[in-house]
Amino acid sequence: MQAYLWPFLFTVFVWWFTTGVIIYLDGLARKTFKWTIAGMTALLAAALFGIAEVAQTTTASAAYLGFTFGLIAWGWQEVTFLTGAITGPRKTPCPADAMGFRRVRYAIAAILWHELATLAVGGIIVFLTWDHPNQIALWTYLVLWVMRQSAKLNVFLGAVNLSEEFLPEHMRYLGSYFRHRPMNGLFPFSVTLSTLAAAALAHIAFAAEAGGFVQTGFTMLTALLALAILEHWFMVVPLPATALWQWGLKSHKTADEAITGLQEPITTPAE
Repeated sequence: MQAYLWPFLFTVFVWWFTTGVIIYLDGLARKTFKWTIAGMTALLAAALFGIAEVAQTTTASAAYLGFTFGLIAWGWQEVTFLTGAITGPRKTPCPADAMGFRRVRYAIAAILWHELATLAVGGIIVFLTWDHPNQIALWTYLVLWVMRQSAKLNVFLGAVNLSEEFLPEHMRYLGSYFRHRPMNGLFPFSVTLSTLAAAALAHIAFAAEAGGFVQTGFTMLTALLALAILEHWFMVVPLPATALWQWGLKSHKTADEAITGLQEPITTPAE
């Protein structure tokens, strides 16, 4: 069972820790963003080099490395988006009277450059792993991309818990594109299809003929997809998801307090 336990625990820890780090970094003062983006871009370059290096290796260690490199590539997308470096041509709230296709058009404009950057990095990973046996980095990136697209569509169509508190102050305008609703028609399909996909990945991981590479890699992919499904359930079930990353949200609270302090009127004692 250790062949499955350690990859599972590794995935859960990395998911929790990296999410908290990104939340913390994106809540810091904007003057720090250039260093954050520079550091993440260096990590992205290293990750892409690493993906190319392990693409032809099928060991348990190579599965861990491919998974980690795929996560770093996705982390670059998250950081550049939440810092506001790569978002879209529209950087203003959605008008309250925007409905139908107009609202869709505004929402796409708010994230267009980010979506294109996501496809570009994904295309590079496809190129680096094309016709090679170690596809774990690509699968990791695809799981995160598909589930994030699903999450975006679900908050756009409507959900109970929109997790707007995770947005840094300079990105709060994106909350105007979300919709508060008990449920939307897409959600059941999102969780059902993703659950079936997780079951298929688990079947590959637990197959009798699976070697160490397949066991390790597909256990991590299964766990990652299961965690993404859990995040989907956080949208409709009244669970305190923010409690998992309170330490990461501390930078957001500090920034909010600083802004509030600047906006408070200056008073002088009565003479």
